[in-house]
Amino acid sequence: MDKYRKRRAVAIAHEMVGLLAEKGYITYYAENVEEARDKVLELIPKGASVGVGGSETLKAMDMINILRNGDYQFFDRYQEGLPFSEVEEIYRQALLADVFLTSSNAITRQGQLVNIDSSGNRVAAISYGPRKVIVVAGVNKVVDTLDDAMKRLRQIAPLNAMRVHHKAPCVETGKCMDCQIQQSVCNSVGIINHGRKTPGRFTIIMIADEIGF
Repeated sequence: MDKYRKRRAVAIAHEMVGLLAEKGYITYYAENVEEARDKVLELIPKGASVGVGGSETLKAMDMINILRNGDYQFFDRYQEGLPFSEVEEIYRQALLADVFLTSSNAITRQGQLVNIDSSGNRVAAISYGPRKVIVVAGVNKVVDTLDDAMKRLRQIAPLNAMRVHHKAPCVETGKCMDCQIQQSVCNSVGIINHGRKTPGRFTIIMIADEIGF
């Protein structure tokens, strides 16, 4: 990121930290992924049970390896060779985690967290279940309105389909085809309007960089 884009990213991240705090979320600013990772580890108590949502942002932070090798009860959906039936069971276990760690597909300037899933496990966990939800997001996730968020979800659908190796038509076309198939990555949409329902449940870390999809 050049210095001009970085300056813009810093401004947006600081803006969103303020806006989201006004909407009832606990918020933190992070200069980069390293600072974001340090803050996440500060927020997760040793021995806590932890679930994660699929995320290129978490991958950039190396969070899976850290959780896997740390003093946590990690519901590890990424174990090599697991049949999907066992992955689904891990999805269910993560719904009762002490902490659910994820990113967000879009965050609006009205304070909405907007997400889309294939199986719906991440949307479900963000909405209800885990005692704490930590959302880590770069400024590339910030949009003005809910309509803009829905447009963003469609724009990133092909990238997410590629990431999870789903044979959806958007993989070939590079754009959302509004497909109605089992392997669609757009089966469940979740919108969190604000953080006031359960005070202290949501923490959002805004990174002054462009991370993930």
